[in-house]
Amino acid sequence: MLEGVNVALGVTGSIAAVKTVELAHELRRHGAAVRGVMTDSARGIVHPWAVEFATDNDVVTEITGSVEHVDLCGYDGWADVFLIAPATANTVGKIAGAVDDTPVTTCATTALGADTPIVVAPAMHEPMYDHPGVLEAIETVEEWGVEFVDPRIEEGKAKIASEEAIVCDVARAAGDRPLEGERVVVTSGATSESIDPVRVITNRSSGKMGRAVAKACYVRGADVTLVHDGPDVPYADVRQVESAAEMLSATREACAAADALVSAAAIGDYTVEESDEKIRSGQRLTLELEPTPKLIDEIRDEYPTLPIVGFKTETSGDEPAMIDQARKTLDRADLAFVVANDASVMGAEATTALLVHASDAARYEGTKAGLGGEVADSIAAVLGADETTD
Repeated sequence: MLEGVNVALGVTGSIAAVKTVELAHELRRHGAAVRGVMTDSARGIVHPWAVEFATDNDVVTEITGSVEHVDLCGYDGWADVFLIAPATANTVGKIAGAVDDTPVTTCATTALGADTPIVVAPAMHEPMYDHPGVLEAIETVEEWGVEFVDPRIEEGKAKIASEEAIVCDVARAAGDRPLEGERVVVTSGATSESIDPVRVITNRSSGKMGRAVAKACYVRGADVTLVHDGPDVPYADVRQVESAAEMLSATREACAAADALVSAAAIGDYTVEESDEKIRSGQRLTLELEPTPKLIDEIRDEYPTLPIVGFKTETSGDEPAMIDQARKTLDRADLAFVVANDASVMGAEATTALLVHASDAARYEGTKAGLGGEVADSIAAVLGADETTD
């Protein structure tokens, strides 16, 4: 996600600076090169040697005659993004006032002047975060184009955002954002149909593929709504659902303001009338299964011009047959394209898939994160083509 991206990592004097080493490692795991910049206060919490170890680069602890701030964040500087994590209330206020009395604030002023993207992850006590002056400073620098990664409000503290949230926002800031201004709805994972208050009918889908698509769309600039029965994620507005009917209802509502839908969920094909009480074990039982509505067909009927991407899972392993089935779905619901794969990839990190369009099919083999990027890029191409023909 951050392959080839240079990140200058500013560290200030919040106790959350103890997380800097792992954050630097996480940025590098995603492909980034990282160089640290530290305030004196930060050095009292985490030693520069630890940051040097985590980044595998020398750490800037003072601005010297080598004009480190210009080298890092100036015109044609090394950094593609200047990330300040953690950022104290003091530092945010100084950036808003162009006060350059630490290496971090000096780099920030330089980056703002050179139009180098800046991402800020605040961390402080909640009353400080709610201070009118701090909120005004945040609003001011946001108007200048600085991106803020919202903190987690817990235990009276505005705790630094998760590593996943920070990495996603750094990737979003560093990229070209071909989906800027687009609203993408993604369905993901399995649905469950209740048999009784404790038992359900479901399937083996993990939701990894849908979440990968949602994250890739966010990184490319989209506002993403994720409809699933799964965890909250930092890169999307999550609509929690359980049954196929709930997923259809939530998706229908979300698509009213959407520019595209990616139907990656493994929606249950059948539902059953739920028993009000737990069914006792040890008896023979017959369940009457009723088919559920096809989500893409229902959404297509309601939104005739909405670009929809479908997913088609088969078990044959026969690629020509998978392409044939995908094209039938593509034609039936007038889809933008279909991602066809074998059920054997459910729950795995790696996948093999076919991106099937009306006239061609492309094979993909790699990680689900990589496939998510391919799908997001194809969506950007579809929406771009639509805007050209409008």
